[in-house]
Amino acid sequence: MTKLPVLVTGGAGYIGSHAVLALKDAGWPVAVIDNLTTGFRFAVPEGVPLYEGDIEDAALTARIFAEQGTKAVMHFAGSIVVPESVTDPLKYYHNNTAKTRALIAAAVTAGVPHFIFSSTAATYGVPEVSPVTEDCPQRPINPYGMSKLMTEFMLRDVSLAHPMNFCALRYFNVAGADPQARTGQSTAGATHLIKVAVEAALGKRASVGVFGTDYDTPDGTGVRDYIHVSDLAAAHVLALEALIEQPVRSLTMNCGYGRGFSVLEVLDAVDRVTNRKIVRQIEGRRPGDADSLVSDNSRIKGTLPWRPQYADLDTIVQHALAWERKLTELRGN
Repeated sequence: MTKLPVLVTGGAGYIGSHAVLALKDAGWPVAVIDNLTTGFRFAVPEGVPLYEGDIEDAALTARIFAEQGTKAVMHFAGSIVVPESVTDPLKYYHNNTAKTRALIAAAVTAGVPHFIFSSTAATYGVPEVSPVTEDCPQRPINPYGMSKLMTEFMLRDVSLAHPMNFCALRYFNVAGADPQARTGQSTAGATHLIKVAVEAALGKRASVGVFGTDYDTPDGTGVRDYIHVSDLAAAHVLALEALIEQPVRSLTMNCGYGRGFSVLEVLDAVDRVTNRKIVRQIEGRRPGDADSLVSDNSRIKGTLPWRPQYADLDTIVQHALAWERKLTELRGN
C-alpha cells in the first residue's frame, strides 16, 4: 500500500504522540499541528515537522495541507477533562466542536480524502448494557461526550456530501505508555486512574481517591475497560489503511479490550508492580459514573487485522510507571 502523508492534530499530546510514533515506525510520512497548551514539544519525534498553531487557523491548516501534500488527518486535538466540561461547557463546544468544524472545512477545501477521529465511549453516556456495542444509544451526560458526538455527526454528514471517508474510534479508558518509554502521559494534574496511581506509588501524590464503593460490581467499585495506548495507536494506523483500501466506506468502532477491571483491581495491580501499598482515600460517588463501562470490540476485530499486543493490566501499569520515572528525570524533580 502507498503510504500517504498524514497530519496528526494534537500530535504533541498523550494519544496523538503515540499515533505519531506508530505512523513513523511503519514508514508513513507524518507531520504534527499542536498549539502546545497541553502538548509537549519533546513528545514529537526528531524529524517530524511540528507546526505550532491552532486547528482553527484556516490559513495555517491550508498551508500545512499544501506543504505536506496531506492525504489523511488523524484528529486528536481537543479538551478531555469531563468535570471541567460540566463547569465550562462553552470551552468544550469551542475546542472540540467548533474548531473541528473549521478543521474539517479546511480538509474538504484541500481535497483531503481520509479523516480519522478520536471519539470516546462518553458518547454512550450511562449505557443500559455492558459490554457496549456501537449500536447502543448515544446519550451523553456531559458536554465532553456531547462535543465529541457532534463531531461524529459532522463527519457522517460531510462524508455523504464530499469525497471524504472517515473512521470514528470510540475509546474506552486509555492507559500506559510507549513500551520503549519514548512518550507517555505527561500532563500535570491528570485524572486518569493509572496515571494518578503510579504518581502516588512514586510519592508524587499522598493518596488515590476511590469514588464510590457501592456500585453493582463484584467489589463495589466502578469497572472500566483499560486499553494500552500503543494498541490504540496501532488501531489508528490499521483504520487508515482500511479507509484507503475502500475509499467509499466509513467506519465507527469501539476501541477497548472487552474486559473490565475495577478501581480496586487497578490499585492492586499498581501495588503488585511497585511492591508497595498505595493509600486509598474512599470518597463519595461522582455524578454520572456508570457501574461498568466495557467495550464490545467484536466490530474492530472483525473489520481490521487488529490484535492487541499489550492486553495485560500489569504490563499497562509497568509501562506507565517506566514513563513516570522518565518524566521525573526529564523535569528534574
